[in-house]
Amino acid sequence: MSEAPSEQRVGWYHQMVNIRTFEEKVQELFMAALIEGTTHLCQGQEAVSVGSIAAMRSEDVLTSTYRGHGQALARGMEPEVAFAELMGRTTGGSGGVGGSMHLVDFSKGQIGANAIVGAGLPIAVGAAMAFKIQKKPGVALTFFGDGATNIGTFHEALNMASVWKAPVVFIVENNLYGEYTPMRETTPLDDLARRADPFDMPGLVVDGQDIDVVYATVGEAIERARGGGGPSLLEMKTYRYKGHSRSDPATYRPDGELEEWMGRDPIEILGSRLESEGLLSAEERTEIAATAQVDVDAAADRAAQAPYPELKEIANYVYAD
Repeated sequence: MSEAPSEQRVGWYHQMVNIRTFEEKVQELFMAALIEGTTHLCQGQEAVSVGSIAAMRSEDVLTSTYRGHGQALARGMEPEVAFAELMGRTTGGSGGVGGSMHLVDFSKGQIGANAIVGAGLPIAVGAAMAFKIQKKPGVALTFFGDGATNIGTFHEALNMASVWKAPVVFIVENNLYGEYTPMRETTPLDDLARRADPFDMPGLVVDGQDIDVVYATVGEAIERARGGGGPSLLEMKTYRYKGHSRSDPATYRPDGELEEWMGRDPIEILGSRLESEGLLSAEERTEIAATAQVDVDAAADRAAQAPYPELKEIANYVYAD
């Protein structure tokens, strides 16, 4: 895949700033008791969502994890719709009954965000096989965390996808922690991409903080799958700045680790690169951040005005009509 046009890359910068601002607002709303249940934030991982999804076509689909706000926004979900879902309001993407861990929009090919670890992998393989059986050109992407590579569903999904040459791209967001446990305490290798070897598919380690690299690598994997070449496993080396969920202070991280990763912030990497290329000035970057804050605050305020679902709707969505 060729390098993205300059205008598109500036758009990526806007998207990543918007996602970062959205997630900071989610934490604020949660602490104010306006969001029930739990939240899993993705600050620091924005390049994975935006870069990967930028490489997709409109007919492609994706599944994500409970840390999927960034992917939902990158795929085109309006912030107000996402906020409404998180706050349990009827104007949310699932009518307020899904919440933070279940942002879904079938109209945009976002076919499931799952609270169950690894649940999105077989769904993506199924969607990919539907494309193949129907002779449609679509490709399925599935995002999952490093911890999911230790469960049976991961291995079963990769095995089936390889045997059937399903048009699917497996994307590991390796942020070094499975909930509160360092990855290397539960996994016997540093590069999870090596787990592609037994399934005879490409396994690539990707700098998940560099959106240009993410876009190019995912784009190549998508086009390989679309052309009948079968699946790929891409390991995005990235990092979440916040704790696992809710108000987790992440005290389990070693001193200096967070600061080291923040030194390779994906927004700063792209922003500095765009500045050096003369595509964005420091003043414009400041304006983008300020505009994002105003827009996100307004979207949250509008979402909070929507009604809650009525009790009589409690039995809806249990069975298919």
